[in-house]
Amino acid sequence: MNFNIYDFTDFVTSVSNWLNEILSPELAVITGMAIIGIIFLLFIALLGLSLVYIERKVCAFFQQRLGPMRVGFWGTAQTIADIIKLIFKEPLVTKNADKFLFNLAAFIVMIAPLLAIAAVPFAKGLHVLDFDIGIFYVTAVSSIGVTGILLAGWSSNNKYSLIGAMRSGAQIVSYELSVGLSLLTIIILTGSLQLSEIVNSQSDGWWIFKGNIPAVIAFIIFIIASTAESNRGPFDLAEAESEITAGFHTEYSGIKFAFFFLSEYVNLFIIAAIGTTVFFGGWMPLHLGNLTFFNNIMDFIPPLIWFFMKVAALLFLIMWFKWTFPRLRIDQMLTLEWKYLLPLNLMNLMLMSIVSLNGWHF
Repeated sequence: MNFNIYDFTDFVTSVSNWLNEILSPELAVITGMAIIGIIFLLFIALLGLSLVYIERKVCAFFQQRLGPMRVGFWGTAQTIADIIKLIFKEPLVTKNADKFLFNLAAFIVMIAPLLAIAAVPFAKGLHVLDFDIGIFYVTAVSSIGVTGILLAGWSSNNKYSLIGAMRSGAQIVSYELSVGLSLLTIIILTGSLQLSEIVNSQSDGWWIFKGNIPAVIAFIIFIIASTAESNRGPFDLAEAESEITAGFHTEYSGIKFAFFFLSEYVNLFIIAAIGTTVFFGGWMPLHLGNLTFFNNIMDFIPPLIWFFMKVAALLFLIMWFKWTFPRLRIDQMLTLEWKYLLPLNLMNLMLMSIVSLNGWHF
């Protein structure tokens, strides 16, 4: 098998050919899907463990604390200890809960990010689903998660859970408009919904720089709206501990609670990955004009490392956002979307159309 850290196309083709040689065509497809599924499950498990630890440390940094330090070196084994505790903890179900929907909700919230992450282009040739409607697919499947949240709140037969679920439903439906319009602003420049085409269109520069002022405005709106859509602070009204205990997952324990917890961090990664792909060139390196020496050095860094470096930067930005601002009230949160972000987004979309039509972008 050929392996190239700069282009995974030959490697993926070699694995596919090898499976077709030793198995029947139908079995080769099924085996390939199973391998990809196992890889993604392992990746998501490691992602959840890593991001929980990183956020604890980032939170501690902003609050001038040390964060977890006792279990493992610098507390690195703390999240492993937590997940072991959750796995072995008894999954309780309240007496008057709708048991079927109560159990189903925890799986639905995990299905949505699993479907969405499959469309993320990690590097050149390392892309599971390369649809010609990639952006539309990601926004569509990522909105399935709200169904699980609404089911969790209603089936728990708990007034606090129901209030949290209704808040989350209103929040996600509202801010999804701004997320979609901010992405549509860049799609005007690329002329394609296909994620690989969006990355390729940035080979001579990232859209955050080439797209002029409307691209910067679109990125700012995207980060704010995506944070709100994922129910993270300062928009965590759906699970406001000081008001409604833990919101829609108040009655959950054990592994089902872990699913809700994990889905938040997988969604966080997907937001950063889509932001990286659309605004920051995905796995494309940073190039500065005709500076050949500098550009050659940037090309030396593998695309996979470029992608994860950009994702890490956006993850830090979102975490910084959470631990800096106080929680908004529900009326403030909805006012921000309907009176400010949405009109600004529509004006910015029109401005980007003018910029694109006249060729004023770089």
